[in-house]
Amino acid sequence: MKNTQLIDKEKARSISIEKVTKRDGRLQKYEHDKFIHALKRAEGKINGDRSIVEERSQVVIKIEEKLAGIPTITIDSKMIDTVVIDTLEECEYDKLLEEYLQFREDKRQKRDARRNVNSMIKNLQNNDKSIVNENANKDSKVFNTQRDLTAGIVAKAIGLDLMPPHVANAHEKGDIHYHDLDYTPYTTMSNCCLIDFENMFENGFQIGNAQVESPRSIQTAAAQTAQIIANVASSQYGGCSFDRIDEVLAPYAELNYQKHLKTAQEWISTEEKQKAFAYEKTKKDIYDAMQGLEYEINTLYTSQGQTPFTSLGFGLGKSWIEREIQKSILRIRIEGLGKEKRTAIFPKLIFTLKKGLNFYENDPNYDVKQLALECSTKRMYPDVLSYDKIVEITGSFKCPMGCRSFLQGWKNEEGEDISAGRMNLGVVSLNIPRIAMESKGDKNKFNELLEERLSIVKDALLYKARRVIEAEPANAPIIYKHGAFGKRLAEEDKVSDLFLNKRATLSLGYIGLYEAAAFFYGSQWEENNEAKLFTLEIIEALKAHADEWSEESDLHVSVYSTPSESLTDRFCQLDTEKFGRVNDITDKGYYTNSFHYDVRKSPTPFEKIDFEKDYPKYTGGGFIHYCEYPKLQANRKALEAVWDYAYDRVGYLGTNTPIDHCYECDFEGDFKPTEKGFECPQCGNTDPQTCDVVKRTCGYLGNPQKRPMVEGRHKEISSRTKHMKGFDHDVS
Repeated sequence: MKNTQLIDKEKARSISIEKVTKRDGRLQKYEHDKFIHALKRAEGKINGDRSIVEERSQVVIKIEEKLAGIPTITIDSKMIDTVVIDTLEECEYDKLLEEYLQFREDKRQKRDARRNVNSMIKNLQNNDKSIVNENANKDSKVFNTQRDLTAGIVAKAIGLDLMPPHVANAHEKGDIHYHDLDYTPYTTMSNCCLIDFENMFENGFQIGNAQVESPRSIQTAAAQTAQIIANVASSQYGGCSFDRIDEVLAPYAELNYQKHLKTAQEWISTEEKQKAFAYEKTKKDIYDAMQGLEYEINTLYTSQGQTPFTSLGFGLGKSWIEREIQKSILRIRIEGLGKEKRTAIFPKLIFTLKKGLNFYENDPNYDVKQLALECSTKRMYPDVLSYDKIVEITGSFKCPMGCRSFLQGWKNEEGEDISAGRMNLGVVSLNIPRIAMESKGDKNKFNELLEERLSIVKDALLYKARRVIEAEPANAPIIYKHGAFGKRLAEEDKVSDLFLNKRATLSLGYIGLYEAAAFFYGSQWEENNEAKLFTLEIIEALKAHADEWSEESDLHVSVYSTPSESLTDRFCQLDTEKFGRVNDITDKGYYTNSFHYDVRKSPTPFEKIDFEKDYPKYTGGGFIHYCEYPKLQANRKALEAVWDYAYDRVGYLGTNTPIDHCYECDFEGDFKPTEKGFECPQCGNTDPQTCDVVKRTCGYLGNPQKRPMVEGRHKEISSRTKHMKGFDHDVS
């Protein structure tokens, strides 16, 4: 055996081939072990035929000899295929040849099926889980969602043909993931944004044939907010945020106050009572307006067949009106929706902590922080932003666009810091565990493959941006012509005016940092400094490339810790097909999101924060940290201790605590995940009509009882809820 291996190496050295032209037109470094790997796969299908296994090395030698006889530096991959097939025929390895040809045919059929519209629609009709469960907040039983899913299948097939062949190939193989293929590149839609509500309220806007004037009350402003969100969400495919909602809506509540004060002055004699009357009436108006907005958002449906992915950022307002808006948002969420007081899934609430404002007990808005803590223990939201850390990481303060995508600090020509009206043009994510497994433990090989994959990601991102820049103002009037993106364009203007000069962002995403380190250092690597440094070097390399691409493209490219809802399953499934079950990598059925600590382990919230805090400085384009807790409703001080500890360490923190509720037996806590859905541990109830099951599905909350999530996310949540470790006592 040793001799045949030596001969194999000698033949490999004698080959003049350096590059291979792939089917998609790319040039790759020639590696003879690729066809060996393909033969091994085919051989694995032959049960019990050991003679082929023992003599296979001779086949490899013959293939190498033939390739050595080809006097060329660059060879077509089809030629290598032909050499392999001819050699198997000559050696009369009929079974191996049959399996090898079948493997190639299966691969071709899968590739064709992914682009075959009729085949994909048939899968949809058969309720293929990879289609109907791709988005945890899309109910595939609803007519308009079914219509959107059908349109998405067509868009995916066309999109794969539109994009550069090597990008499409890398996406289909699972080297990268070209996000939101059901919308882009078929359409020229953009991704997520911070809507410029202030501009739209002050200057008016148009929806359809209706010209909408500036609101004259907070009730009207709240109603217009819902209209704007519905239309913007239908004109893009990502989430949208209302940043500083308390500050932006305050002037319209002030109009209510002045109106009530004027009425009071006509009927009430003393100034003190007049102001008291106006104050109480305005408080009621604010509460009613915020309650109306909560219900409006949760009852809206966009053209994509889903509730708009909406986030509200608040907490920095200081006036009594701004404080009332903050408190109303929180009290309404605590109260719950409808007769059963269910947890609202949308909008996502994001509360800002700031020292000197609401952080310490003697801060003027500390009472609002206490209300936010109560809300988070009961409804999981709000998530919290640490004001100073967000400025440090992103260059200025703002809430994320939708789930976790952050804009970087940017100033206009007048030197003003601008966040509202800016946007993201899309995400492409990298499969890091695959690179680790392909490197076979060789760090140099890992870095070489990383560079190769990043070149494809670059092409994918820049192509995605080029498609968005091809849009015309008429394609999405609400965002281009009527102020949602800030500057209002005329019909003949170019939309690139809103994107270039780094006003818009592009996102280089990634998944599976934990698994990559586990491959090199073992599954307990979190305490290994060398292993952690390895993961930080990966993220630092991504940032270096993103910064370089930013300068080349005039768009701000940043690293994004992908909220990989369906990708946790997709990449892992594809890699299981390629590498088999690999311990602590593919055997779990999912890959770990972002830079997060392995969900199967049980660190305290403080340990988890300390572990994860080093990553966001490289991933300023998108990040969030979560801490897992047992039931917290009676232990608000425990959560406050974590928020306070996190303030100087991480910028964005989410709460993950059991808040499931059974209306049959009145159980509150954590439902048991099963193959059939989530089950009340007290009475066994699984009926969605009498259960309120709310889980974290990446950046947003989701109701998996009504809208099942993909298998990987189900397994991850199942694992996570089994290993929660938080506080069983008050840590005040």
